[in-house]
Amino acid sequence: MKDDSQAIQMGTPQIRGQGAPYRQGATVKHRDTAGLWVLERCANERFPYRLQVIRGQEPWLVLRVQDRWPAANRNIFCLRETEAPPAGEVVQEVERVEIVAFHQRGPRLSVILDRKRYKRCDFLFLTKDYKSRPGESYEQIFWVTQQSMRQHRPLARPVLPRGTQGLCIRVDSQERYPWRFPQATVEKGPLPVGDYALMDGDQVVAVVERKTFDNLLADFGAMQVLHQQVAELANHRYHALVVEAPYADFLNPRKVHHYNTAFCSRAIAELYALHPGLRLVFCANRKTANQWTRHYFAAIGGLGLEGRQATPDPPRPTTKSDDGR
Repeated sequence: MKDDSQAIQMGTPQIRGQGAPYRQGATVKHRDTAGLWVLERCANERFPYRLQVIRGQEPWLVLRVQDRWPAANRNIFCLRETEAPPAGEVVQEVERVEIVAFHQRGPRLSVILDRKRYKRCDFLFLTKDYKSRPGESYEQIFWVTQQSMRQHRPLARPVLPRGTQGLCIRVDSQERYPWRFPQATVEKGPLPVGDYALMDGDQVVAVVERKTFDNLLADFGAMQVLHQQVAELANHRYHALVVEAPYADFLNPRKVHHYNTAFCSRAIAELYALHPGLRLVFCANRKTANQWTRHYFAAIGGLGLEGRQATPDPPRPTTKSDDGR
C-alpha cells in the first residue's frame, strides 16, 4: 500500500498504564464530528495494530487489526478487544482522524473518515459455529474497503428483507379510500399526525402523510398551517410526505388553477429550506405513491429494533451476512 503522507502521522511511543484504554486527550473536537478514529502500533506480531473508534470520550469499538488499512482486493481479519490491555504495553500512535459519519446495516458497520484518501470502509461482524463443539460459536470480524467491495462484486440485491408480511400498519380513521398493503395487518385508528403509520404495539415507528395534487395546492393557501403540520411530521425519525403527483405538475400552468407556477415552485422550495430533515416524495400517481410507501414501511420493518435506534451499539456477531459469507 502506498504511504499517504497526508493521512498518516506518526506519534511518539507511549507506555500504557493499567486500565487506560486510550491515550489521554482522545476527545472529539467538533460538535458535528461523529467520533474519532485512533490507530496505534503495538508489539503483537499477529495483530500489530490497535484500532479505536471513540464516540464522545469513551471507546465505542476497539479492535486488534493486522494492518493500517486493507489493501486492494484484500480484507483484514480483526479481533474485538474485550479486556483492558496489559499494563506496560508499549504503543505508538499512527494516526488520529475525525469520523464524519457512521452507518449500520445489520452485520455491517460503515465508517466515513474526514480525509481525502482512505476514508470509506466497512466492518463485517459474523458468527461461525465450531465444527467439533456443537452449540458453541466464535466471532469473525472483517475490515473491508469500497475498492475491495467493488472488485468482489457480490450479487446485486438489497440489504434488508423484502415484503410487508408480519407488519402492522394503522390507517387514520379519517382517511377515505385508503391505500392497500397486501400481506400486512391493517387496522384503522386515530393518528396524531399523518395518514399511515407503521406500528410496533402502540408505538408509532414510521409515519407517512399522503397528499393528492389538489390537497397540496389547497395547503399552499395557508402556508403557516402547512409548516406546522410538516414540522410535527418531520419530528418523527422515520417519516415522509408523499405526493400523488410528479413535481412537473406544479410547474404546469394548465394544472395549478389560480396559482402561478413560480409561486408553487417557491412554496415547495420553502418546505425543503425550512424543514431540512423533511422527506418530501413526489410520485407519478396514486399507485406509485402507494407502492413507495409499502416498500418504505417494509424496509423500516426489516431494520428491527436495534437498527432503528438513533445511536445503536457496536454490531454484535450474526450468523449470516448480506454478501453470503
